[in-house]
Amino acid sequence: MGKVSSARSTAAPADDGADLARARAGDEAAFTRLVRPLRAELHAHCYRILGSPHDADDALQDALLRAWRAMPRFAGRSPLRTWLYTVATRACLDLVGTRGRRALPVDLGPASERAVVDGNDPVTGVAWLGPYPDARLPDDPASPHARYERREAVELAFVAALQHLPGNQRAALLLFDVLGFSAAEIAAMMDTSTGSVNSALARARRLVAERIPPRARHRAPTGDDRIRRTVLAYAHALERGDVDALVALLTKDVSWSMPPLRHWYQGIAAVTDFAVRVPMARCPSWRFLPTSANAQPAVAFYLGADDGPHLAWSITVLTLRDERIAGITSFLDPGHFAAFGLPPALETVRPDPAGPVFVGPRG
Repeated sequence: MGKVSSARSTAAPADDGADLARARAGDEAAFTRLVRPLRAELHAHCYRILGSPHDADDALQDALLRAWRAMPRFAGRSPLRTWLYTVATRACLDLVGTRGRRALPVDLGPASERAVVDGNDPVTGVAWLGPYPDARLPDDPASPHARYERREAVELAFVAALQHLPGNQRAALLLFDVLGFSAAEIAAMMDTSTGSVNSALARARRLVAERIPPRARHRAPTGDDRIRRTVLAYAHALERGDVDALVALLTKDVSWSMPPLRHWYQGIAAVTDFAVRVPMARCPSWRFLPTSANAQPAVAFYLGADDGPHLAWSITVLTLRDERIAGITSFLDPGHFAAFGLPPALETVRPDPAGPVFVGPRG
């Protein structure tokens, strides 16, 4: 089944002929002007393939350097946007070959039935999936021929499922189902045959469907007061140590994982046991700022003492279903905060009890 190329069907700006000629002649400023409108979508594409904002930074930097060096040879047989996606995809596939796939705790073993209080140290030697700041997502709509919305295709469950595919299958699925390129165009981009692309697509779709249960595809409405209330109620429940309020927000099959920790929990009994024995018992004092990541509501948590500063602790991404929390993924790495534009610490003054206004991801 062929598709119309997204290079012709999205809102990407037309190539500037004058700047294109200047860039071919070695004008770096002209090249920068040509690339600037496409950087956000190219970066998101790299993240979807690689599962890490940091790896996406590296891949995009490498891709743009390759494109700049090859610019004098760009013949214009395809739109500049298509060519840049070709270069970026190949840079990502090279990185996949050297860095492997990104993981979540669910990939390391089964869920724990009871809270693991001791011996749950950070796992080294694992490349962990990272959260993606919504502020970096492109604003342009998906191709009308795409099977996935652009923001749906950056949700944690989807990006995590992609990590179980070989690099060429990841790229084919994203280029076809998210970006709307045709199989023939993808074959040219990846230097293969149309038949190979269609075969890779079929295998990729089967695996992604297996790894994302149908119930996970029932997305909660985004950016409304219901989500804001749920997010704030969850954050306040942890802040107050109110287990009853927390449990009331959870689905029966809720999961909670905390990369880079190995142990994770599935089901309301195990999650409740963990919440009572670890974050509500062992963590001194919580503060939070609502945010959004991977087109999902999220909370930036800070830990400290009541009379001292609270330091960055985790970016916690929430998966909502029917206005309840079905998944909690707490990325325990203060290094993520800078990418979200969040401060590394909060002062001792308590935040407004109502919390900051949460702006949900735009659908």
